Amino acid sequence: MTTSTPLGVTPPVAPPRRGRPRPRRSTGALARQQTRWGWIFAAPAVAGFVVFTVGPMIASLVIGLTDWSIGGAPQFVGADNYRAILDDPRFLASLKATLLYALLAVPGTVVVAFGVAALMNQVQRGRGFFRTVFYLPVLVPPVASAVLWLWLFDPTAGLLNSALRLVGLPQSQWIYGESTALPSIALVAVWGFGNMALVFLAALQGVPRELVEAAQMDGAGTLRRTWHITLPQISPIILFNFVTGMIAAVQNFDSAYVITNGGPNDATLFYVFYLYTKAFGEGQLGYASAMAWILFVVIVVVTAVLFRTARYWVHTEGSKR
Repeated sequence: MTTSTPLGVTPPVAPPRRGRPRPRRSTGALARQQTRWGWIFAAPAVAGFVVFTVGPMIASLVIGLTDWSIGGAPQFVGADNYRAILDDPRFLASLKATLLYALLAVPGTVVVAFGVAALMNQVQRGRGFFRTVFYLPVLVPPVASAVLWLWLFDPTAGLLNSALRLVGLPQSQWIYGESTALPSIALVAVWGFGNMALVFLAALQGVPRELVEAAQMDGAGTLRRTWHITLPQISPIILFNFVTGMIAAVQNFDSAYVITNGGPNDATLFYVFYLYTKAFGEGQLGYASAMAWILFVVIVVVTAVLFRTARYWVHTEGSKR
């Protein structure tokens, strides 16, 4: 049996159920909580950076002001280590060899990496295979790579001189000649162009296709398109590769340690190798720490020069020429 409501009378409405109201967080409280959790998750990385990077840097700065040999007690000498370094002929030789190596290895690696990346960018099939092949030298351990190059550079049984004999060209002493040792080590660095090539390949794939097609329709050849479109578009990536390459080059150690041991006649006495010799070969920890800080200043200066000159050749959105 159903009941009807009289005409014009509104049926009663059940009151809403009232429960405990949910507390609403203020925006400020939520932001503070997110900040707190952000610091909690970042704390391990920050602690590792402080303990393993900032701490050793401060310690080396203090040690650089002392005369400290392994097994002895440190004695404060102030800036004597820095004065002794500047008067050390082998220090100047190591600095010269390192800068010459960087000037040979870094531009060579950038040019080869860009050329290989440009070729891979034209490949439609098998691009992943070529990326893997060209990146393999980067995955080879430095010592294993150095041993391989020792065999390649052998003047009598090495593959490089065998190839030169095969085509009738004069042979080289490679790492065993004072004038050819440094370019030979630079060749080893160029062989590991895989990182730069992949970075260049990603940059080339981001170049606007319409610009290239418009230049092609206007009759621009490959070289003109590369010079006027491709290179300006990827110039920030070129700067990135130059900066990271220079920083890595002035810290080169493996090839000098394994392949040439700094020779012949200090031709490949790279800075970090000489620092290692002073610290662990001669036990002069204070001297080596002072050398490390001079290297830090050199890296800062080289990086600053590259960024300072970048405004003349690096193209960015909104930049004025």
